[in-house]
Amino acid sequence: MGFFLLCSQVLTLYSFLIIARVLISWVSPDPRNPVVQFLHRATEPLLGVLRKLVPPHVFGGLDLSPMMAFIVLSAASRVVATLARTV
Repeated sequence: MGFFLLCSQVLTLYSFLIIARVLISWVSPDPRNPVVQFLHRATEPLLGVLRKLVPPHVFGGLDLSPMMAFIVLSAASRVVATLARTV
């Protein structure tokens, strides 16, 4: 049960990191800021893959990768919760 709780918390934390990255992107952050660099390094592996699946130019420059990431993380969280109940 402890492992599944840890997995659930990691998925929640990752969701919050994506939210922070989205919010910070609205204010033109300084790319040299350590917080901005950390958020980019932490979230880009998932967002980059999703951005390759649905490039922003397909939707007129709108980057849907954060929204898709929330869908993926929500599905993963549900899988973890289901596994936690069955074990």
